[in-house]
Amino acid sequence: MTDTTLQLEDAAIGVDADAPAAWSATTWFAVISLAATSFALVSAEFLPAGLLTPMARDLGISEGTAGQVVTATASVGAVTAMLSNVLIGRLNRKTVLVGLMALAVASNILAALAPNFWLLLLGRAGLGIALSAFWALSVAVVARLVGASATGRGMAIVTLGVSLATIAAPSMGALISDWLGWRSAMAMTAGLALLAMLLQLLSLPSLPATASNSLADVLRLTRRRGIQLGMLAILLLMTGHFAGSVYVRPFLEHVTLLATGPIALALLGFGIAAVIGNIAGGRMADANIHVALVVTAALMAFAALSLVLWGVHIGVAFGFVTLWGFAFGMAPVVLPTNLSRAAPDALEAAGSLMVASFQVAITVGAVVGGYVVDTYGPTAPLTVTAILAASTAVLALLQPRN
Repeated sequence: MTDTTLQLEDAAIGVDADAPAAWSATTWFAVISLAATSFALVSAEFLPAGLLTPMARDLGISEGTAGQVVTATASVGAVTAMLSNVLIGRLNRKTVLVGLMALAVASNILAALAPNFWLLLLGRAGLGIALSAFWALSVAVVARLVGASATGRGMAIVTLGVSLATIAAPSMGALISDWLGWRSAMAMTAGLALLAMLLQLLSLPSLPATASNSLADVLRLTRRRGIQLGMLAILLLMTGHFAGSVYVRPFLEHVTLLATGPIALALLGFGIAAVIGNIAGGRMADANIHVALVVTAALMAFAALSLVLWGVHIGVAFGFVTLWGFAFGMAPVVLPTNLSRAAPDALEAAGSLMVASFQVAITVGAVVGGYVVDTYGPTAPLTVTAILAASTAVLALLQPRN
């Protein structure tokens, strides 16, 4: 990326390119509030992975149908990702962020109190709006808080919330649902969102809009070959991941024959491995993005296939669930980096396409996973994961180098 491009991007989002490297206590507080926001939103997003069985039992639906709460979050989020930066116009960005967290609080409360599946879906749809709109704004907001030269450092702190949520949400959700019920677990995510909203109110400065965005600019990027291949990689790998990962708990219950405690430990191992994978993925992506994509996809395919073949053994199941977590931790770093290499001159527009691709993949993955688990049993979703992850590895091998 040229210096001219950087200057143009800084001007577009209102960043002071010469902002000092040292952060004030106020800046730290503001960035930490965004980390708390990511933790609250991602905790709510991943929570169903540990709640499917009791949720399905309480609502009188199948586990495959219960898995569609992920679909509701992701399908609404896919549309939001494309339109949020357009629809907010010139609203103050602090007002937008606080409003999104208020929506998250209300959505999680509705999901916790929902007497039927349809109201549960409505609550999860509201979460999808808050989640995708936040991520669509996050890079620009962090850049305005810390300066262009420290944006990466700021985003590393914000995404720490994602890593912590990946560890905590599925395992703690499984334990809390076993002790207090799945509704209590869902209600706790509303409390997390409320805390994040209060932190935003106290710490974020006023962030007046500096420009309006156009949907045409976003859509124009899809004509680029690199963007098309990058989006396809996201769609394949993340569809495969969410087709299988949402149904890991039923697999461990019905195939490995684990009780709630060991399942929570397995999901905790998944989360810890995801944090390690995130670090490894960042280093590998900087060194060689194509190799990083191949490795990420190949590890996920191998882990899922191994579970299908040998997952009846407890030690094997724990090991390959952990390996799957490592691969999943690499993916949120490797996939966006791969996509952004095709649009160094339009990173924000590429970010909208990235979020939309992730959300479409989550939606399709949950639908496919729900159908195959109800039709073919608990090993079928993991087979889908292995096939689509292997397809992503092949795509990466065939993708032309920049």
